[in-house]
Amino acid sequence: MAAPLAERMRPASLQTFKGQQHLLGEGKPLRQAIESGHLHSMLFWGPPGTGKTTLARLIARHSNADFLSISAVLSGVKEIRAAIEQAKQSQQLGKSTLLFVDEVHRFNKSQQDAFLPHVEDGTFTFVGATTENPSFELNNALLSRARLYRLKSLEPEALVQIVEQALEREAMELRLSEAGLQQITTAADGDARRALNILEIVIDLAVPQEDGSKEIDETHIAQVVAEGSRRFDKGGDAFYEQISALHKSVRGSNPDAALYWFARMIDGGVDPLYVARRVVRMASEDIGNADPRALQITLNAWDTYERLGSPEGELAIAQAISYLAVAPKSNAIYKAWNRVLADVKAGGSAEVPVHLRNAPTKVMKELGYGHAYRYAHDEPEAYAAGETYFPDALGEQRYYEPVERGMEIKIKQRMDYLQQLDQQARQA
Repeated sequence: MAAPLAERMRPASLQTFKGQQHLLGEGKPLRQAIESGHLHSMLFWGPPGTGKTTLARLIARHSNADFLSISAVLSGVKEIRAAIEQAKQSQQLGKSTLLFVDEVHRFNKSQQDAFLPHVEDGTFTFVGATTENPSFELNNALLSRARLYRLKSLEPEALVQIVEQALEREAMELRLSEAGLQQITTAADGDARRALNILEIVIDLAVPQEDGSKEIDETHIAQVVAEGSRRFDKGGDAFYEQISALHKSVRGSNPDAALYWFARMIDGGVDPLYVARRVVRMASEDIGNADPRALQITLNAWDTYERLGSPEGELAIAQAISYLAVAPKSNAIYKAWNRVLADVKAGGSAEVPVHLRNAPTKVMKELGYGHAYRYAHDEPEAYAAGETYFPDALGEQRYYEPVERGMEIKIKQRMDYLQQLDQQARQA
């Protein structure tokens, strides 16, 4: 009973394990592997409290293997060697070993390499758990030797079952209303450990009733979960997934979704100035010249936050985000810039045409620098029709193709008109 409730409630069989039906439903490969006892090295990738450690224990139990566990947060080379040596001793006795490495992404590349030969020769079955994207954090060699399983945040139904199961096992005379149950599961945010930790605290605060039972007061639950934060990692997957969702909501012209993701990030502790910088990028990448005011509005929001700070300045960023979302969209400049960069990198150092060069010295003038250059302001409509500005080897190019939205409608009309003047001048 000294162990935390979350540890006491750890499932001992697949039948009592809740959630992850996409992996453990009838006929699913992972379930079949566990039930058959056929071990293979694997990686569990998912948020906290979704059952990674529990699954590893269940796998060891079903396969009758010794369970060894080390944490990359607390362990180093010494602990890795000790675990490998213990697995070798079990192997000599004819016993298989499952080595569970929690937070495996926190090991550096050389520490991860230490597992490889022993995975190869079957000294142990390797099971790693990580909350971060393995593609970025783990060696390719280790990734290639372990099958990846993606665990999801627990659905509210699974959390309800876990809490009710705990009440049945731990507190038979405890009453919890449906509203109170909903408070706990909502605050848990897909994390079974968090749900059970909240329950354990509020059990101690339960109010005795005349019939000898105890009732959990909803106000006590509210007090316990008041400071609970939604899942957010300032440097991890949740961070990049949410900024991606914000950007795509703006691009998709949905101001409500864009504001929701901004609020989620603020609630999770993001630096608002990071969002402000990203919003400036959105103004150029996704709105561009379809509404040139968008860029200035985002810069104003950035400046406003730097002047006012939080929380007042966050409103200015929210205003800019909503403006970008409803503004006409164009990625024409973004596409043009990428095409130009690609041509510049592939084309070498083409020389500047002689007529475009300045001639500040006599020698340069004698070489023809600036000769025959046409000063646009002296031409009709301030446009030197037929003039060339690209390197001779490249020829005339058109990278920027305005779209038929917002201000770019007029820009396109102007560019098409000037192109007609060029054609007429070259044909004359």
